[in-house]
Amino acid sequence: MAKAIRDAYGESLAKYGKDDNRVVVLDADVSGSTKSCLFADAAPERFFNIGIAEANMVGIAAGLASNGKIPFVNTFAVFLTTIGAIGARAFGSYSGLNIKFMGAYGGLSDSYDGPSHHSLEDIAVMRALPNFQVFVAADEFQTDWLVKNAIETDAPMYIRLSRNAVNGIYDKDASFETGKAKLLREGSDATIIACGVMCAKAIEAAKLLEAKGINIRVVDMFCIKPIDRDIILDSAEKTGLVITAEEHNIIGGLGGAVAEVLSASNIDAVQKFIGVNDIHTECGGYDELMVQYKLDEHSIAQFVESAVSEHKK
Repeated sequence: MAKAIRDAYGESLAKYGKDDNRVVVLDADVSGSTKSCLFADAAPERFFNIGIAEANMVGIAAGLASNGKIPFVNTFAVFLTTIGAIGARAFGSYSGLNIKFMGAYGGLSDSYDGPSHHSLEDIAVMRALPNFQVFVAADEFQTDWLVKNAIETDAPMYIRLSRNAVNGIYDKDASFETGKAKLLREGSDATIIACGVMCAKAIEAAKLLEAKGINIRVVDMFCIKPIDRDIILDSAEKTGLVITAEEHNIIGGLGGAVAEVLSASNIDAVQKFIGVNDIHTECGGYDELMVQYKLDEHSIAQFVESAVSEHKK
């Protein structure tokens, strides 16, 4: 059974950080949810519960980073990228301090807490900050690499994490590289470029469409910034139709990043957008919300089938 991404994160943070004295972990009183509590158990002398004071947490992290530490700051993505954004801009982006911003419960995954806790603009905010690297975790094994890579890389980062489990996309031996997307499935009729939990949804949608004779290429754009321009342009050339799928507002996130690449090229290709259509979302069960906002595999398959039909006319 697949492991919840938040659990994979907590376990990896403890595994890679407990014996590395440079690693310090800060949390805004939600360590049981973010699973940074696992690091607290492994290395309590380097864990700091700052309380519900996200801006202060980032400021403290800046002080630690300026003294050679590698701080991981943890809270729900919506608060980290709003209340914590001024610190991200001043200390991470402008000052270039080696702070890791770990956005828990990304997208709709904090389901029943509703619109105040749903994070649908975080990627847009963080990718607009100069010098930041931006990642979205797709499953437990990619999450493990993201933690290890964050410790090894001297750069401010934003890593979006989901609360939930995702059925296996990768195995434990999978390799990843900053700025290089992963081709999950080959196809000729259209390309779905997805990130995070939407990668698994895109694969399932592609299987549904294969039964109808429609062949879909699927790409995991887990690294939003720096983005893999080569695979975007290659996909546009090969299929002529690029569809971005994200658990995020369709404005400013993965779709916007891909559109920037395509608009600067000379390739004759069409782009369509799957995501939340510039609205605040409601409370409810996670699976039910994904269906309501047409982010489930059946809705994706229906959208892509219609787009392919229109594109072939």
